Amino acid sequence: MAVAVRVIPCLDVDQGRVVKGVNFENLRDAGDPVELAARYDALGADELTFLDVSASTQGRSTMLEVVRRTADQVFIPLTVGGGVRSVEDVRELLRAGADKVSINTAAIRNPELLSEMAGIFGAQCIVLSVDARRCQEEYAPSGFEVTTHGGTTSAGIDAVEWARRGEELGVGEILLNSMDGDGTKEGFDVDMLSAVRAAVTIPVIASGGAGRTADFPPAIAAGADAVLAASIFHFGEVEIGDVKDALATAGYEVRR
Repeated sequence: MAVAVRVIPCLDVDQGRVVKGVNFENLRDAGDPVELAARYDALGADELTFLDVSASTQGRSTMLEVVRRTADQVFIPLTVGGGVRSVEDVRELLRAGADKVSINTAAIRNPELLSEMAGIFGAQCIVLSVDARRCQEEYAPSGFEVTTHGGTTSAGIDAVEWARRGEELGVGEILLNSMDGDGTKEGFDVDMLSAVRAAVTIPVIASGGAGRTADFPPAIAAGADAVLAASIFHFGEVEIGDVKDALATAGYEVRR
């Protein structure tokens, strides 16, 4: 039996409010994270992703109280990321109600942290978030590089190789976010997805660029196991049920 494709709304949170912009700039308010989480749970989302978008830039931990209140409202898996720097950070987020924890910047600084976290909490709890963009640098032969701090800083690492290493270090899933596509609504970067899919066997979540229901099936065809979107859900441009209808019409298994 085929594994169902997951449809995942993403709550980008800044100062306790859900925000959304284009390429992480010109952010506008999209609502209360707790209210949106409850709404998406009721509308049939398969999971939720909660990203504290300014935690790493501001050098602070994820806001635990918002995570607790969000977790209290949902009965689907909740992934939380932003400002996660240590094993203790993961432990606190799991205690606050997260089911999985997403790591980006800290893992780049210390890759062995991924092995430590996966060893303690299990691979199923650890998600490697890869914020990638197109480039022509020698250190990125795949044509895609890793960025940090909301896509503002190049990490000088090939994104496809980093995803492969993440699997090697024990993570259970890759959240692959196209920084070029973020908020543009011009479709997922299927070339990037295909390249990462060829390098790893663990699940890959496609993120960055969704603008209409027709954008989702190509991401699955390129190798994604799940699709993530934010603004089109927050502002009512596309409903979760519409995405599942489009995926089902394209021949993919979805949860109803």
